[in-house]
Parts: sequence; C-alpha cells; structure tokens
Amino acid sequence: MKEFFEIEPAFNPDARVIVCEGDTLTQLRVLPDNAFRLVVSSPPYNLGKAYEKQVRLQTYLDWQTDIIREMQRVTAENGSIIWQVGNFIDKSEVFPLDIYFYPIFKSFGMQLRNRIVWHFNHGLHASNRFSGRYEVLLWFTKTQQYVFNLDPVRVPSKYPGKLHYKGKKAGQPSGNPLGKNPSDYWTLLCHEWDTGLMDIPNVKANHPEKTVHPCQFPVELIERCLLALTHEQDWVLDPFGGVGSSLIAALKHQRRGMIIDNNPHYLELARQRIRDFQNGTLKIRPFGKSVHQPTGKEKVAQIPLAWLKNASPQASLI
Repeated sequence: MKEFFEIEPAFNPDARVIVCEGDTLTQLRVLPDNAFRLVVSSPPYNLGKAYEKQVRLQTYLDWQTDIIREMQRVTAENGSIIWQVGNFIDKSEVFPLDIYFYPIFKSFGMQLRNRIVWHFNHGLHASNRFSGRYEVLLWFTKTQQYVFNLDPVRVPSKYPGKLHYKGKKAGQPSGNPLGKNPSDYWTLLCHEWDTGLMDIPNVKANHPEKTVHPCQFPVELIERCLLALTHEQDWVLDPFGGVGSSLIAALKHQRRGMIIDNNPHYLELARQRIRDFQNGTLKIRPFGKSVHQPTGKEKVAQIPLAWLKNASPQASLI
C-alpha cells in the first residue's frame, strides 16, 4: 500500500516532506549541522525574473556567499551540494555564474567533483550572440569521503557487445552489464539498447510538468542527482524550492525532502503537486524517456509556403 506523508512547515527529523515558507538565509540559519546528505537547487540568476529583484552582480554574489556558508554547514560530512546555474546577462554581456561561484565554494573548503553540462534544445533565442542551450551543475562535496552510487544512474552502452581483445579476459565482454558512466555531459540514453542519444528537456510550455514558474526544474534532472548522491531515507534540501520538483523526486525514490521558498503561490503549487503525486495523478515525464524527434511531416517541421514564394530561383536549386 502506498504511504501518504503529511506536509510539515518546518524541519523535523522525523518528517518525510517539509515545505517551508520564508527567507532562505533566515531559514537555513536555524537548521541543524550536518543534517542533509544532498543540497540541490538552482538559485536565482539575478536576471530580474518575477521572483527576484535584479541587483549589482557583486551584491548578488555577497548574498549567495552567505547562503553557501549555511549550506555547507547543514550538509552532512559525506554529503554533496549540487548548484545548477546559468549566465548573468548585463547589457548583452555574458557573465558565466559557475566561474564566479567556484571560488566561493572553495573558500568554505568544498571540493569540486564535476562541472556537469546540461544540454537542452529549447530556450530563449538571441539575435546578437549565439542562443544559449546549456546550463552548468557544479557538484561539490564537503570532504574527500562522500556518497557516490554509480550503478543506479548508468546509461546503456553504445556497444554492449564489445569484447576484450587481449589478455586473460580476451573474448569476454569489456563493458558493465548495467551500462556505462553517463559522464559530465548530461544527455541520457533510452532504456532500449539500440536507440540513440536523448536530452533531458527543460520545462517549457508543452512539458507535462509545466506550471506557472518561469524557471522550473525538471524532476528527471533531480532524480539523477538523488540516485547518485544519496541513499534511501536520506535528507535532501532545496533552499530555493519553487514548485517542489525536488520534493517530487525525493518522494519518488524514498528520500526525505525539504524545500524553502519565500513565494506563497509557488509553495501552494508545490503542496498540490505533492498531494497529486501521492494520489497518483501528477503528470511526470518518465525517467529516460526519449525526446520527441519530428518526422518532417508535421506542419511546424515544414518550410512555410511564404518562404518558398519569396525564394529566388537560384535558392530553389540549392
């Protein structure tokens, strides 16, 4: 029988699901030391979105430094922080936030294990530079001893039938029967062995998980972090929890989860999504599902007639 957990408003070590409304830094300061195996979030990028006020870059980084100091304190000794960031844009100039964040984490003694690139095919278009189609996940650990479970997140090998060609194992399979390491460039393979690469898509208008939040985490992205960096019943914290995607991933994989956010509307959506998940009615993109590829027959995949009418005779020959 499926368990239904009460949604609690503040940290309780016996709880399973916590949705905390309030200022992130204030709430972090009252959490116990070493309580969370994984802290994972995407902080505001200081872009002036509906949920943030844009400030000077240094002011933003000073605020984030205080946040990171507290996150490091509440992370377990063998735990991790995943900080997913993009770029700060000012007057069309790009400031890659992962470069600015790296020395802040290092100043608190944390160690970078991977700089993971998450690629997606859809996003904001640009006219005065190339359109951005990736973001970065910085994976830091608190110490040199940390949880890392590779097997749950392996992806199918491209050539599972490859054999050792020399030595004592000549003629035997050279790969792992569970698949290969997914690497630090996060594309996924479908679960069938003979299919190609697929991306983890970002949450846009036609995504089944889409809510009103403008920068929503796909549950699938959190799932890979949870499976690799925690065990069942471990605590997971998202200090900028939004509409609760990290909590959904935690519940789905028998972890304990807490989110913090100062937006009551987003948190009410998070509570409803949690209730829907526990009732079995929440739409979630299946882990490892391939991204739709147009066949060329769809209307949106065809060249508009207006373009053909305006094309020169020479262009039609290309």
